[in-house]
Amino acid sequence: MASLLAEFFIMTRSASSSVSALPGQGLGSVAILALGTFAVGTDAFIVSGFLPSIAQSLQASNSMTGLSVTVFAGTYALLAPVLATVTAPWSRNRVLVGALAVLALANLLSALAPDIWTLLASRALAAVGAAAYTPTATAAGGALVRPELRARAFSLVTGGLTVATALGVPLGNLVSQWFGWRTALGMVAALAALACVGVALIMPALPGQARSSLRARLAVLRRPAVAWVLPLTVVGMTACYIVYAYSVPALQALGIADGHIGAMLLCYGVGAVLGNLLAGYGTDRWGPTPVSVTAYVAMAASFAIMAWLAVAGAGHEVAVGLLVLVWGMSSWGQTPPQQLRLTNAAPQEAPLVVALNASCIYLGIALGTALGAGLLAHGAVSGFAVSALVALAALGFVAGLARKESPRPR
Repeated sequence: MASLLAEFFIMTRSASSSVSALPGQGLGSVAILALGTFAVGTDAFIVSGFLPSIAQSLQASNSMTGLSVTVFAGTYALLAPVLATVTAPWSRNRVLVGALAVLALANLLSALAPDIWTLLASRALAAVGAAAYTPTATAAGGALVRPELRARAFSLVTGGLTVATALGVPLGNLVSQWFGWRTALGMVAALAALACVGVALIMPALPGQARSSLRARLAVLRRPAVAWVLPLTVVGMTACYIVYAYSVPALQALGIADGHIGAMLLCYGVGAVLGNLLAGYGTDRWGPTPVSVTAYVAMAASFAIMAWLAVAGAGHEVAVGLLVLVWGMSSWGQTPPQQLRLTNAAPQEAPLVVALNASCIYLGIALGTALGAGLLAHGAVSGFAVSALVALAALGFVAGLARKESPRPR
């Protein structure tokens, strides 16, 4: 969080020179992109925190209102690669500003929704803005810096999402408790509008790419490096989201009192921020494989220990807090190495492969949540145990990637 704020301060202090800056000059201009991903991340995760209030207000069932989360995730996963193709010829600035404008408008519509159908439609529209913005911002962040800073640029842009899990979502929930869910969504709309203005004023000009069909662009999936990386993203995100969607009963099974669950979720958010930033630095320095191995080993170990604690019936709160911190670090530490692998494998198709990776992230979230729902009836132990096993499967994918990436003897 401190790193993001420092970068943003430096960027705003030198705004006049940043407008004319050329790609490859450093991380300063990337910070404004992180403000946009902060808005996206807050929007993506905030609604689940006050679904019962929305259901009561709109006179709908909890399950029907819960479709707002499904609609957002499904729309994002389906449209991210399509939007990357359609908008490829446009300047990156135009795409970023337009996407944030759509996100702001969609959240305003959500805040004013008179019924559940308007809410669902506005959540789908919000996903359109998010799906257009996040992959474009990530690829633009990599284009704005020197090659040796590229993974750190990816982690800074993605850091907006992690900071949203640590601060944006708790803040939104607090606002909803004080002023209602409509005000909370209005806050997200204002945040997206602020990021929109910032990108329009500060981002240096970045051109688009030559127009081509979606079929031609998806030919990148035939590249072995890309074809192996994307399933790893799905498996890795599935592992960390099996329990996350049902973290309250899972933490209760570890002996955490209701009044301390918020602190545990804050530990997860802080871990997400730290893991993302450290992974960006580590990937630039040591490469993607050591960082991925560290993340998945830590993830599997933390889930296995939590499964053991759940069997024991209780855990010390400090120990559980540290495990949740490691869980957050490993969950979000997997993204920067994945993005670097993809952009290195297909540098000319960076926006598309990053969009495909974003689709796989949301697919993994959906699969993990669905699997967690099925395991919930069998108790938290099964959820933690299966999460550990899936994390080990992701580790196996990394081993396969390492063998493919290693030079063959002649």
